[in-house]
Amino acid sequence: MAAGSATPSANAGPPTQKISEVIASFRPARRFRPDDTKAFVTSLDFDDTGELAIVARDDDTLQIYNCKEGKHAKELISKKYGVHLARFSHHAQSIIYASTKVDDTIRFLSTHDNSYIRYFKGHTDTVTSIALCPSTDTFISCSRDNTVRLWNLQSNHYQGLLKLHAPYLATYDPSATVIAIASPPTHSILLYDLRMFDKSPFASFDLQALEQRFLGPEAGWSKLEFTNDGKSLLLGTTDAGHFVLDAFTGDLSHFCYREAGSSGRRAPGSPLQSSAASPASGQGDVCVSPDGQYVIGGSGAEGLLVWDISKTPGADNVLMPSTDLPGQGRAAVVGYNPRMNLLASADRDLLLWQPDPDCVP
Repeated sequence: MAAGSATPSANAGPPTQKISEVIASFRPARRFRPDDTKAFVTSLDFDDTGELAIVARDDDTLQIYNCKEGKHAKELISKKYGVHLARFSHHAQSIIYASTKVDDTIRFLSTHDNSYIRYFKGHTDTVTSIALCPSTDTFISCSRDNTVRLWNLQSNHYQGLLKLHAPYLATYDPSATVIAIASPPTHSILLYDLRMFDKSPFASFDLQALEQRFLGPEAGWSKLEFTNDGKSLLLGTTDAGHFVLDAFTGDLSHFCYREAGSSGRRAPGSPLQSSAASPASGQGDVCVSPDGQYVIGGSGAEGLLVWDISKTPGADNVLMPSTDLPGQGRAAVVGYNPRMNLLASADRDLLLWQPDPDCVP
């Protein structure tokens, strides 16, 4: 079981201040270290209330934490099937996650009694992305089998199927009427009307020129996320920074630059390395704040970086970090709790971050 360090307890509550007033004051308030010191956290999610966080680790365990109390709550073990991309359903006592062993089934698990509710079978290669609809019990999954599947938690059978080349990332817009699908090898992001899921995309963004301008040849795409107003689209990378795009035109608003570069994780869909020391997979080391004003991500070294994307783009579109948040260890997986002023980051250890009153400007 993961253990907390002797740092102050994270007594996180609902945000009572604007994020802009506290963003520069976030500091690690609680640190959890795995018993297996070689285990990496590969995914992170929060439940709808913001009270719980769940992480998947590559030691085949799921760890649940109480964000409100800053405590470890439960460990679930999946030695036979492995775990990745764990996501809460809209009910805090049930989750879905991708298998990493035996097959490529997505499993629906009751965390209350550690029993399976349902299996979602169909993918024939590694699942690279799972996104839950913000308003219904549907979700989308992407896979290295070149398919995107639409599911409903109430049915074993997929409700929709798209066959695309390397569709490794997908996300819903806040209104749950549009899905964006990213295909790194084709340098493209496709937008689909969810009501016409089986029709052609209504928009397609070609990012090849931007990649050639800003990224190295080995860069991968690690995260796809809309801002909460639906106007911008964050594309995280494993390289020198992240793209913030206009969600309607695909035009570049900002390239959020980080000097130290990658957090060291494999991008979703990238082939497994033969070396036992190869880095773990991940779900991206970057996220958007709930107010849509900031991008928060790993620095590539220790701590977190904050970019203020409300700023007017410069002539070269390069946006430097506005704040450097000091912390212990690399932040290879990053998430912002949408219900509380709380950040979480992880590599091996999990850190819960809160505004420190002594650091508020």
